[in-house]
Amino acid sequence: MALYDHDVHTLDGSEADLHDLEGKATLIVNVASKCGLTPQYEGLERLQQTYAARGFTVAGFPCNQFMGQEPGTAEEIQTFCSTTYGVSFPMFEKIDVNGDDRHPLYAELTQVADDEGHQGDIRWNFEKFLVGPDGEVKARFAPQVEPEDPKVTAAIEDALPS
Repeated sequence: MALYDHDVHTLDGSEADLHDLEGKATLIVNVASKCGLTPQYEGLERLQQTYAARGFTVAGFPCNQFMGQEPGTAEEIQTFCSTTYGVSFPMFEKIDVNGDDRHPLYAELTQVADDEGHQGDIRWNFEKFLVGPDGEVKARFAPQVEPEDPKVTAAIEDALPS
């Protein structure tokens, strides 16, 4: 199955179509509002602002699987993201990224290894997958790797549509 063929919903519960991301470089991130890494929203939003006009977007997928750090309702998550961090990138429904109920999108993403060779289960909130305009996963970054780390921005630059 192509990455864009997975069924998803926006944070407000309406149907979304990942095909809308085709032709863009996309950084898919499992996010949480009550995590030590939550300030990464700032860097993610700066990436969105810096690269959006060049065919890039961040796509946030809230997940409550790591010590219950995303307990809120969709409305609470949306309010937190917009008022605290000014998030303008698309936010999708809260999903599971590991285990028996892992969302099919993440079942596909987690087959890719990061630069340390880790593949499989998501380790924590804010693990990042860079998807090229063609739908191929170009890179995977560990949760502790900041969104504006030079290796992330270099990968984004390389993945931007020409």
